[in-house]
Amino acid sequence: MKLFNKILIANRGEIAVRVIKAAGSMGIRTVAVHSEADKETLPLRLADESFLLEGKELRETYLNIDKIIEVAKTSGSDAIHPGYGFLAENPLLVNACEKAGIVFIGPNTRAMEMMGNKIASRNFVRELGIPMTGGATGAIGTLVKKAREMHFPLLVKAAAGGGGKGMKIIYEKSDIKRMLESTSREAKSYFGDGTVYLEEYIEEPRHIEIQVLGDKHGNVVHLFERECTIQRRYQKIIEESPSATLDQKTRRLMGAAAVRIAKEIAYDNAGTVEFLVDKQLNFYFLEMNTRIQVEHPVTEMVTGIDIVREQISIAAGNKLSFKQEEIGQQGHAIECRIYAEDPENDFMPSPGTMALYLEPEGEGIRVDSATKMASKVESFYDPMIAKLITHGKNREEAAQKMIDALQDFVIHGIKTNILYLKYLIGTKAYIRNEISTNFCAEYTKEIFELIQREKDKMPVSIPAVAGLMYHIRKETADETRRNIWNKIGYWRNLLEPVVRLDDHEFPVILKGTGSEITTFIVDGNELLIRSVNISNGRISLNINKKPYSFNVSAGKPGRLTLSSKGFSWDFRRLDILSNHNFFRSTSKSGRDGSISSPMPGKVIKIGIEEGRQVVRGETLAIVEAMKMENHINAPSDGVIERIFIKEGDMVDGGMILMSME
Repeated sequence: MKLFNKILIANRGEIAVRVIKAAGSMGIRTVAVHSEADKETLPLRLADESFLLEGKELRETYLNIDKIIEVAKTSGSDAIHPGYGFLAENPLLVNACEKAGIVFIGPNTRAMEMMGNKIASRNFVRELGIPMTGGATGAIGTLVKKAREMHFPLLVKAAAGGGGKGMKIIYEKSDIKRMLESTSREAKSYFGDGTVYLEEYIEEPRHIEIQVLGDKHGNVVHLFERECTIQRRYQKIIEESPSATLDQKTRRLMGAAAVRIAKEIAYDNAGTVEFLVDKQLNFYFLEMNTRIQVEHPVTEMVTGIDIVREQISIAAGNKLSFKQEEIGQQGHAIECRIYAEDPENDFMPSPGTMALYLEPEGEGIRVDSATKMASKVESFYDPMIAKLITHGKNREEAAQKMIDALQDFVIHGIKTNILYLKYLIGTKAYIRNEISTNFCAEYTKEIFELIQREKDKMPVSIPAVAGLMYHIRKETADETRRNIWNKIGYWRNLLEPVVRLDDHEFPVILKGTGSEITTFIVDGNELLIRSVNISNGRISLNINKKPYSFNVSAGKPGRLTLSSKGFSWDFRRLDILSNHNFFRSTSKSGRDGSISSPMPGKVIKIGIEEGRQVVRGETLAIVEAMKMENHINAPSDGVIERIFIKEGDMVDGGMILMSME
């Protein structure tokens, strides 16, 4: 078996970790590249060597082919693995590798150019007689004209896109030009190519893809399907295999169609052929991704095949190590993508620094991530923190394992979608497989209501006294030394601390404490605390003869975050002041007419000028964060007084962008 000596991974995050581990298991040395922002990340600690890509913009770092090739030469790497995203489907990297005598771990240039460009792939597959929806191509002006003659709704997509990026749906003719331009900008930013095209949109479709593998000797197989129907804003968030939607006949036909496409273009690595499936199980070719997919672990869990190892082996010139008839599906696997985003704030990106990070463990549980500890999530990269995968003997068991694992996945300090995913999988509609790509749009309100009902089942007094016990036992000694109240009589308030838990504020009376029992009175109710145990950021205790356990992380003096069963609470002791300049006056954003950015990001467009009158809801600027465009809209009618930013500026969350009268 032929193998490489050293592989450079031209990517970051969890996929870099995944490739490093696969290569290491084959005895191959690895080289990581990184930006300045990624200098402390896990891939650098796992790789045998690492090199800095200088620069701040993506085009200067992970999208810079010349720099990556130079590092490959300097390090003596004989192959490059591109992961997914970034340069994974860029023929220019393949060509640069060929010129430098370096093997590209991916398909040949012809296959990538044919299928990596979504317009070219549709033209090719149409000639094979495989069904697909109607569409239109051309420049923005041409598409605007063609769109008016097409059947609505329409889907506008990036020609060089993938991974759910660069997609928007158009329902009204009045939105055509704006949506085309916005999608083109996103495509240019993420893929380096602003070309877009249109497809007629199938209502309530299923999104099902077929994993294929081909070698350089003409052998092609499929590894069955993945159901990727649960999406939010056209970004997959839950994937599973096998699909509960398909019957055996449709599964066989889709697999055969995917293999035929791959054989016709002499495909020679891992790839995925994606289809839309309607309610009658008719399937339509959507696109082909000429790279490893984010969701490949679910296929690995049910087939037992390490797809990344196969990628490396194929690129080295080896034949596939199995035949189609030797591949089967065992059990059921589900993958959830853990994102740094705030579901309660329209899923806005939530970059920042974690205060606590704990992954679930157990049989049939897998976590693919780029961290094993609390770390920083940057605003200018994809918001995915980790992938959580569970495997069971059937769909029901895999789903229950996922719910339990999500409950045990603890992240403090930033907002995540963990709780949202837990209750999504618990909905009756998901359990019954009554899903479509519109599922999140239809059920998100119901999911939020369910989350709130479940959280309300625990009286706020419980996490309040748990936080108070943790603070008294573990934090008070250190804080009183630096707390301003220590100078003016902190001890006077020790018996009646004032606590705020989320939006609830109330005094807590410490009635008494003994060797085994501490008694608190909260809202007139007596709480008896026994068996308190604090260790490794966790407090376990008995409250009124019922056991409770919370994960805890400390913030500023007097502040904690507590979590239990996926729920979290912000705890604060109002009798503790951490700011010595507490008489300093501050102006809250918005009250003085200021308009601030809701998240860190980059200003990519300013749509108004000083002195212009605007109406409520009008887009004033667009801030890009984690490759998503976030529109800053006018909160009311008024006149723009001052603009403090310009296009291209990097802004922080809460930073004032402009003022309005």
